[in-house]
Amino acid sequence: MTLVINGETVAVPDEVKTVGDLLAHFRLENKLCIVEVNVRIIQKHEYGTTALCDGDRVEIVHFVGGG
Repeated sequence: MTLVINGETVAVPDEVKTVGDLLAHFRLENKLCIVEVNVRIIQKHEYGTTALCDGDRVEIVHFVGGG
């Protein structure tokens, strides 16, 4: 499947079916993230049930500490 993630076209493995799968693929499942799919903010409790489709536009924002 091909997604547009943060403005870049990215091919993801066939195992990625949901927002939760996508975050796990990028090892972000345990990070504080905000995810938007096709201009809709996805609530954290919906990550495992929100299906992704070829061509979806996904924005992922996660926080990085530092000083």
